[in-house]
Amino acid sequence: MQKFLTNKYYADKRKHATTGTKALLALAWVSIFWGTTWIAAKQGVKNMPALQMAGIRQLIAGLLFIIFFLIKREVLPKGKQWLPILFLSFLNFMLSNALSTWGVKYISSGLGSIIGAIFPLWLVIISFAAGKRMHRQTLLGLLLGLCGICIIFYEHLKDFVNPDFTFGIILSVASTISWAAGTLYTKQQAMHYNPYFSLGFQMFISGTTLLIICYSTNNAIALNAIPTASWWAISYLVIFGSVITFAAYLYSLQHLPTALASVYAYINPIVAVILGSILLNEKLSLFIAAGGAITITGLYIVNNSVKKKGIAEPTEPIN
Repeated sequence: MQKFLTNKYYADKRKHATTGTKALLALAWVSIFWGTTWIAAKQGVKNMPALQMAGIRQLIAGLLFIIFFLIKREVLPKGKQWLPILFLSFLNFMLSNALSTWGVKYISSGLGSIIGAIFPLWLVIISFAAGKRMHRQTLLGLLLGLCGICIIFYEHLKDFVNPDFTFGIILSVASTISWAAGTLYTKQQAMHYNPYFSLGFQMFISGTTLLIICYSTNNAIALNAIPTASWWAISYLVIFGSVITFAAYLYSLQHLPTALASVYAYINPIVAVILGSILLNEKLSLFIAAGGAITITGLYIVNNSVKKKGIAEPTEPIN
């Protein structure tokens, strides 16, 4: 009996170690590949309408999620369960994901990724506006994040005379506000329903709506006119941005401490900025590097404070 218990102990220990290693590898995958999606989005919108690309990507990814859970015989949402799905579809995908995709048509992928990462600052600002007290640690992180953003944009001040650049910044910032609002809504309206099956419906509904809007307003091109490069970008975003990498994220979240699993959010912008410089010849200056480092430090402080105070559990916007 003692020998059996000893063997079981070591077997469980080996299994735990293997699971931990897989979870760390999954986290590494998420940290790298979610950062690369900004590059894919930038490439995809070069030769087609951004909202059309976002709609196609969301529609395909949503269908894949729905088919997967239907095969697993997951119960369909009923009655009032549809209300949060519809509202989050609007906030997280029709606005946040679509606007961030549209934004990188006019600004660099690296800049878009840094702006996308600042949404925890909006969580704090919205919560403070709603009457919640701001912790001193939160205020410090908020100020650091804002200082980092100011440093990043210092050398871009002259670019704001370009209407396209200004429009891209507005779209990108609006997408982060929408995602923050969606995060707070999820926290307050938590529903007893599979959130990942819900995610599939959110993407499917948003993708369908975006495509209807695009085609009804003549803001779309024929499917056979979409260049191969854009189809490759869409395929990459569906597979690596929405399916494989999201599965890896869920695995890491289930088997690693939340603080460790959230590290990817600080690595993604770094990956996007570096790859944007290498693959797309986007400018990588001292201002971007220093400002980005300060912004990410501020975000780290804000995230820690937010988790302690229970405002909401920050998650990286799906790009």
